[in-house]
Order: sequence, then structure tokens, then C-alpha cells
Amino acid sequence: MERITQKDLEALTERINILTDNPKDTFDKTESKTRFNIGNYHLSYAYGGVALHQTTNIHGGVSDIFNYHMPKRDLYNRMHAYLMGLYDGKGV
Repeated sequence: MERITQKDLEALTERINILTDNPKDTFDKTESKTRFNIGNYHLSYAYGGVALHQTTNIHGGVSDIFNYHMPKRDLYNRMHAYLMGLYDGKGV
């Protein structure tokens, strides 16, 4: 069994953003302010684990897709299932 890396999770996150037509970048930064991109999926690292978050407003509010931070392998497997569900929903 191969180790799941941050790069593996980031690749899945990018695929989810592309499939859902959401911005790839979490936020846009200008000289005067930072504006979060609504709909963007991104990774959150805390409590020794990682979670998939989706930005819900321009101030940086998020929704935790799977409700908690977990080991990388668990998140990888859940993200794969989520991605397959998105493919099925789009009829791809």
C-alpha cells in the first residue's frame, strides 16, 4: 500500500474543482484586499489530520464536506468516492 501524500490530495481537490466548475484558487488577493472564491474546494490541516472544505462566502466561511479532520488515506478514499458521485451526477 502506497503512502498518500499532500500532492495526491491536492490533485484530487483540483479535479473536484474542475468538474464542478469552481475556482481553482481559494482566494484572489489584490493590493487593497483579499476576496475568497465562493465554491472553491480546498484542504484544511488541523488536529493531526486533513479535511476537505468548500468556501461558502466572500469572507472565508467554509463548509466541512466530511465533517471532521482525518488521516490522509481516509480523506483520499472519501474524496475518490465523492468524485465518482460527481461523475455519476454529471453523466460523465
